[in-house]
Amino acid sequence: MLRPLPALLTALALTLSPLAAGAQTAQATPAAAPYAAPAAAPAVDPTPRIAVVSAFAPEWGVLKDRLTDAKEQQVGGTTFVTGTLGGRPVVLFLSGVSMVNAAMTVQRALDRYDIRAIAFSGIAGGVDPALHIGDVVVPDRWGQYLEAILARETDGKFAIPGWMEGANLGNYGMIFPNTVEVATGPDKPERRFWFDGNAALLDTARKVAGTVRLEDCNPQNKCLAHPPQVVVGGNGVSGSAFVDNKAFREWVFATFQARVLDMESAAVAHVAYANGVPFIAFRSLSDLAGGGEGENEMATFISLAAANSAAVVEAFVAALPDPAAP
Repeated sequence: MLRPLPALLTALALTLSPLAAGAQTAQATPAAAPYAAPAAAPAVDPTPRIAVVSAFAPEWGVLKDRLTDAKEQQVGGTTFVTGTLGGRPVVLFLSGVSMVNAAMTVQRALDRYDIRAIAFSGIAGGVDPALHIGDVVVPDRWGQYLEAILARETDGKFAIPGWMEGANLGNYGMIFPNTVEVATGPDKPERRFWFDGNAALLDTARKVAGTVRLEDCNPQNKCLAHPPQVVVGGNGVSGSAFVDNKAFREWVFATFQARVLDMESAAVAHVAYANGVPFIAFRSLSDLAGGGEGENEMATFISLAAANSAAVVEAFVAALPDPAAP
């Protein structure tokens, strides 16, 4: 039986009413511990491990080559490689490119391994004008900036419906960034924009930041104009779009104060938060997301950026305590 139109509208308003809560701009401060509690019943491997995740094969290859005692396991089309990196037990795997792939593969790993922390290693586009290609950036927090309301245009202006507040972060034309819903237990789901990296993991990243030698030339001897550096702190954003647009890059920096943008990290941060697992992401700049001169630089510097991110992640993992330690 069809429901009357007023009842349908009421139901729709109730369904979407959480959007009116606006953005939660910061997660509660994480506990200063680098590992989660033991998993209840890991199905594949009971060893407490650090998950080291990459999106692209070049990033994965560098880290896989540095693994010892490697053993491969296939789960649902994903290759998981367990072993030791920097003296610590890890499981390496490719997330796949973009948000859904990243969320799916990380949850698959969490369901099957006793993962005490997640470290993402990869490349990104630089947004902060102070940064340069080859730099490795470790943001404090991540947001899903393309989770959005696409607004209608009326009389030359874009506006979202009056019963929606969105995230109150401004807009880029018809694109109004919004919060995402997160369920972490039996209580009512919350809405938030930012997902924080773990405080203890970020502290470890700061300690190793100045100890790693970063590459400044690629295998074809194409060299960087600026010496690369490791930068810990600030914001990062992720979304399902490859960005190579100067104006949009400038808006992202002005709106979110983002240092980098990519296509996976915030999705992994979301999954980690929902599962209560500490998270951190290391992103080396392969390009400037449209801010550079000439054609996008990713094809030229992807191998250099991947190597730099992997080098920092290996030093970071080695500096962590044993995840099996009490």
